[in-house]
Amino acid sequence: MVRTPCSIRLCLGAGAGFFMLSFLYRVFVDSWVGRIVAGLFFLAFIGFGVGDVLMNIGTERADVVARVGDRPILVQSYQNALQSEMPQVAQSMHLSDPSQIPASTREQIAQQVLTRLVLQAEIAEAADRHGLIVPDSVVRDEIFSIPAFKGRDGQFDRALFNDRLRRTGMSEGRLVDLVRQEQASRVLLQPIRDGATVPDVMARRLFDFEAQTRTIDLVRVPFDSQQPTATPTQAQLARYHANHPWEFVAPEFRHARIVVLSADTIGRQIDISDDDLHKAYDAQAQTFNAPERRDVQIVTVPTEARATALRAQWTDGGAWAQVQKDAGKDAAAVELPGMKISDVPSADLGKQVFAAPANATQGPIKSEGGWVVFRVTSITPAHATPFGEVRQALHDQIAHSRAQAVLADRVQKLQDTIAGGGLDSIPADLGAAAVSGDVDASGLTHDGTPAPIPGSDAVRQAVVARIFAQAKGANPELVQGPDGVWYAVSVDGVTPGHALTLAEAGPRVAAAWLADARRHMADRQATAYYTQAQGQGGLGHVSPAIAGLEHSQPISPMQPAPEIPREVAALIFRLTQPGQSVMTEAGDSYVVATLTAINHPDPATQKNLYDRVRAGLAQSMGDDIEMGYGNALEGVVKPRPNNSAIHAVMAEVTGSQNTGTAQ
Repeated sequence: MVRTPCSIRLCLGAGAGFFMLSFLYRVFVDSWVGRIVAGLFFLAFIGFGVGDVLMNIGTERADVVARVGDRPILVQSYQNALQSEMPQVAQSMHLSDPSQIPASTREQIAQQVLTRLVLQAEIAEAADRHGLIVPDSVVRDEIFSIPAFKGRDGQFDRALFNDRLRRTGMSEGRLVDLVRQEQASRVLLQPIRDGATVPDVMARRLFDFEAQTRTIDLVRVPFDSQQPTATPTQAQLARYHANHPWEFVAPEFRHARIVVLSADTIGRQIDISDDDLHKAYDAQAQTFNAPERRDVQIVTVPTEARATALRAQWTDGGAWAQVQKDAGKDAAAVELPGMKISDVPSADLGKQVFAAPANATQGPIKSEGGWVVFRVTSITPAHATPFGEVRQALHDQIAHSRAQAVLADRVQKLQDTIAGGGLDSIPADLGAAAVSGDVDASGLTHDGTPAPIPGSDAVRQAVVARIFAQAKGANPELVQGPDGVWYAVSVDGVTPGHALTLAEAGPRVAAAWLADARRHMADRQATAYYTQAQGQGGLGHVSPAIAGLEHSQPISPMQPAPEIPREVAALIFRLTQPGQSVMTEAGDSYVVATLTAINHPDPATQKNLYDRVRAGLAQSMGDDIEMGYGNALEGVVKPRPNNSAIHAVMAEVTGSQNTGTAQ
């Protein structure tokens, strides 16, 4: 049973280790400022501003998962944080898709993310109580430094800034408030974190483990390399079918009607005039019409003679470092990447720079500042994107922006409509998308293709989870899902899953029997290798020599070898001395491996690595101190969780509505 916490402290107490592992990600991506950049601007059209609109309609709503002091933690913010976190966790678990993360692990991740959001809110409250004031100039500098707001020239771009805010539904005032909170929290926390010190013995012990390298011999026995000689009899197939009933089951299907409302579905009904499209194109002219840019290396010296000497020396691109050195202290030698002709202070010099060929030293040229020698190292041609190529993108952008502005009102109308007449009375002009059909718990139709549910994969997973959690005939209810999407489902038919008979399963039984036979043969072969390795001091000493024996390059916990299965690497670092062997299943093979050598490096020869290990320890200790500070803050500012909203998010994350209340 999935448990949803009834108190925030349960979240704060569960799995502090994961909190520490995700700290760097939190600082650079998952802080308030970073989330604005990565969670909103690079995943555009996510609809962050919806929660604020809804919060202003009335009293506490279901779109708030917790409140810390006067600060609400919105469901949308929580879901956005989870969407950013899940791919990182999947990657760390070597999974290709977040949907492959076990439900119990997804629940733990959801608890940790909620912990993080609560802690951020608590720290912001503490900063306010301590009267920390962040000057406007600091806030301005921080916003100007955000890469999402910089143009091609690397400078803050007001038009781009306005566009980013408009596309995400965030006001400039709210952004300023978030940045100010982040800066105040940083001022409050930094002295606390700086108090963490790492003992030398601890750093050395961790360095010894992390930096040690090991080499192994290994042999793989793939399942499909085995070829059973016998053909299964009907009796063997019947016995296999009877002994493995879980392999031959038709899944439960449910027939559901689904209504989805989002900025995307509303935007499909919004007509944008050609005049508006052309105005948007003109407003973003610098994006669609990029001037020629050049990377230039340029030296300015006082005399023509020195400039002539430098040009003679500067015969190829590799001479730049020496040219800089020989230019002299009274010279200026700089690299200017991505220059437009308007960036060159001298109009005459600009014309010559943009007329020069690439990779050819030019000069001497007399300029206002002295004698110039330069070399163009790269040319990016001017590029103009015709209106026709971006017409649809502009249409979608404007339609989404306008749809975002009316989404909250449409949500309220759709909610009232469903409450009054169910899914049969929804007006066509609301902009909702409706689909219906049979779907299984994996979101597939009878032919094995994904059900055509509007929205992202996260939305589809949430809708399918709702379908299989909702009783047949239950009244539909409008709920908020990932990506600012609202949806309601009505289940009007259930086809129970059932065990397939031997005749129904047909060729599947024979294929499963053959796969099992191959796996069993591979197991016997690998066990024979392992027994020989144990008795003869390792795979390399087995006689006769084993065909396909591999000798690995040195591997370490910090630098795993991609060709070594992670299941094998995990076991190898548990062995204590060369000559020991292990056997494990990895993917579609059995693998036998022998540890052949252990090398312990000297910190003096790998100072950079030692310093990184020490810095990592200091980071972890700072995380512990920060967590302890957060625990203390909760006694002052008690978070108020909204259990129903937490239940809803947990259900979407884990794919189940069977969520109990933690005691």
